[in-house]
Amino acid sequence: MPFSLPSLPYAYGALEPYIDTLTMEIHHTKHHQGYVTNLNKALEAHADLQEKTVKELISNLDALPQALQAVVRNNGGGHYNHSLFWKIMSVKGPLEPVGLVAEKINKKFGSFDVFKDQFSVTAKSVFGSGWAWLCLDSNGDIIISSTPNQDSPVMQGYEPLLGLDVWEHAYYLHYQNRRPDYIASWWSVVNWEQVEENYRELL
Repeated sequence: MPFSLPSLPYAYGALEPYIDTLTMEIHHTKHHQGYVTNLNKALEAHADLQEKTVKELISNLDALPQALQAVVRNNGGGHYNHSLFWKIMSVKGPLEPVGLVAEKINKKFGSFDVFKDQFSVTAKSVFGSGWAWLCLDSNGDIIISSTPNQDSPVMQGYEPLLGLDVWEHAYYLHYQNRRPDYIASWWSVVNWEQVEENYRELL
């Protein structure tokens, strides 16, 4: 199969108490695996598309056969989003942005605290299921955005640096309907060194 479930760079319980072990295990082995399985199944009869990366597939959905567009959007987007999500979390490292990303955030928002507040408001405001993002736009400026369901910023021409999954499956076992509490806790596990690496890879 062209796509596979990436291994986590830490144990399922590594993000405790901010994200609980069972949520991480179910999220990774059931939800993310489901996106990978469904994406591979959809591409079984399309050998030419199996050669593309998931980013290439979801960046140009209109180029796909119409019958594939929705399934690739949902499952390809889910695979791409989660593959980034796992990497930008850790309980090691600085609790605030570093390097060039820190400079960009301070220049755009005035301070990390202002950015954090605006990002959190965006995450809280996502209706139903979706994501909040810190992205680079086509001009190389950083922006806060959100997407519904498993849509990805790359579908809008943006490059995601940091993403927060606010689907209920990401937090409900521990936080129930308290999305704001989940968001507040999540800041304790952001891997800012990885966010900086994501940015530098785009330079």
